[in-house]
Amino acid sequence: MAGRLLRGLWQRWRRYKYRFVPWIALNLSHNPRTLRYVPEESKDKIISDEDVLGTLLKLFQALFLNDFNKQSDILTMLPEPVKSKYRDLLAVQHQRVNLLENKHQQQNVFKPEEILYKTLGFSVARATSSLISAGRGVFVTKGLVPKGAVVSMYPGTVYQKYEPIFFQSIGNPFIFRCLDGVLIDGNDKGISKVVYRSCNGRDRLGPLKMSDSTWLTSEIHNPLAIGQYVNNCSNDRAANVCYQEFDVPAVFPVELKQYLPNIAYSNDKQSPLRCVVLIALRDIEQGEELFSNYYTIVS
Repeated sequence: MAGRLLRGLWQRWRRYKYRFVPWIALNLSHNPRTLRYVPEESKDKIISDEDVLGTLLKLFQALFLNDFNKQSDILTMLPEPVKSKYRDLLAVQHQRVNLLENKHQQQNVFKPEEILYKTLGFSVARATSSLISAGRGVFVTKGLVPKGAVVSMYPGTVYQKYEPIFFQSIGNPFIFRCLDGVLIDGNDKGISKVVYRSCNGRDRLGPLKMSDSTWLTSEIHNPLAIGQYVNNCSNDRAANVCYQEFDVPAVFPVELKQYLPNIAYSNDKQSPLRCVVLIALRDIEQGEELFSNYYTIVS
């Protein structure tokens, strides 16, 4: 009995350690390939914020158009020029696609991962990791991820350094620490799930959702919102993606915020919403698993 319990705990630890930040920190000196050295907090950018924003807007707009028939309540709250823009985009989209059957003219035909592939040229999904006992990982399931592309997002509740996260952190391998000490809790279970849903409901303005909570379910609306399942690289598996912080600008379209998989723990309107995206360090082919590295500041 005791032996079986110990074996179970050992197997659980072997999966947990790949995302357990203290364990990673203690082993960095033995595995320098897991580090990306950053000279300053402001210089961790692989691509520009403008490029990140452009990619997110391109994908989110495509998701919005794909789900256009369900956006009527939101459209009524938007200015007429914005509504006209989406109608024009939808008309152009229909002209580009050869629709052979009337049923294909209806919206919501494509799954989110199909929209991702049509928009950015690749799709990603969770599956059993190729690392022994590492649990689940993230794979490129279709297409090619070009170097410098936004390949995933790290979802979750965003905590400032001074905000309470003790109980949420217990046994939680999905807490990501940003360079400035901001924390993102990407756990889709337990207390973390309850906290995110609560904050999501708090910030909702009628039909306007300020964030996406579907990453907590099996029906994810934003197909990039699986970055918390990307495993850390190792001596045998070099990193092919890296984390990059991105603050959502105030000009971000309100109708597209429903696809942002992050929300602030406190209702602080002074600070921009922090997101973390994963950027491809090289071309990543179909079937490859994503492996990340962790950055550290050096002087």
